[in-house]
Amino acid sequence: MPATTPTREFVLGLPKSELHLHLEGTLEPELKLALATRNGVDIGQSTVEEVRKTYVFDSLASFLGVYYPAMNVLVEEQDFYDLASAYFLRAATDGVRRVEAFFDPQAHTSRGVPIENVILGCSRAATDAADFGISADLILCFLRDFTAESALATLQEALPYKDLFIGVGLDSDERDNPPAKFAEVFALARSEGLMLTMHCDIDQVGSIENIRQVLEEIKVDRIDHGTNIVENPELVELVRERGIGLTCCPVSNSFVTSDMKATEIVELLGRGVKVTVNSDDPAYFGGYIADNYLALIEKSGLGIDDVVTLAKNSFEASWLADDEKALHLAEIDHYVESYSDAAASATAAESV
Repeated sequence: MPATTPTREFVLGLPKSELHLHLEGTLEPELKLALATRNGVDIGQSTVEEVRKTYVFDSLASFLGVYYPAMNVLVEEQDFYDLASAYFLRAATDGVRRVEAFFDPQAHTSRGVPIENVILGCSRAATDAADFGISADLILCFLRDFTAESALATLQEALPYKDLFIGVGLDSDERDNPPAKFAEVFALARSEGLMLTMHCDIDQVGSIENIRQVLEEIKVDRIDHGTNIVENPELVELVRERGIGLTCCPVSNSFVTSDMKATEIVELLGRGVKVTVNSDDPAYFGGYIADNYLALIEKSGLGIDDVVTLAKNSFEASWLADDEKALHLAEIDHYVESYSDAAASATAAESV
């Protein structure tokens, strides 16, 4: 390829998968205000700009303090459909072909919203994402700052709908809420044929021990965030050997800590770990998936080959069947070849 630095145009068009995306984190101010009006929920703001000014935080704890109250506008099945559909439409403009999206039923059932409203609304949107050229599945996440009993009750309540989600995850405040706390519920999920992933947020107290637990005790299929693993070479080698993907989120990292973790992501990439780039909660952090790729490129100086590897990792770390992965990987190769040919032709034309 004539240029070694990936352009915005190249990144936008590059086929990619998003594996770390909280649907509730795609609640843009415009939609929040519209849903508040539709459902008669007093959010204390009356304009989009006023809502946008509330999206301010400087740590994981302060982010969660903004994030969960905003969900009060999500009530009916249609609300969850509208939320997820808006994200899938936006993701398609960033070249996304595959999404495995998180949703947090306890954040809604704990305030009286029936779990079926959440699951059916999100699932219907995931099915309709095909209209945007996206295949999508859902991951039911447990809130780790709730009790293990609450997580177990949530899974049992959701199991009648288990054909509508592909796996389970664990998110929210990691402090004093280690993975082992949820071993029983994750074992039940595994026995029900569901895939497993867990958040291991960056720079948490006990990060390495939590990563060890998810790998050696829970035996997850993927780790969300997880870049602190560089502190333990043995665990790095373990995820590399097992082919376990890490779903990294550069832009959100830079909000909840002082560091994007670009150095760690690039180091893990160079060591053959299946690191991926994702947007996390893009409505709050101001960057969808292409923005995250571009932020990482700007910070680390990644070249085209590395960016292509990240995109391929995003499919290889997905929970798609092997034949579907192969089709997406072939599409990436075709895209890169076509882009290279077009760039070469343009360069030749300019030199005439």
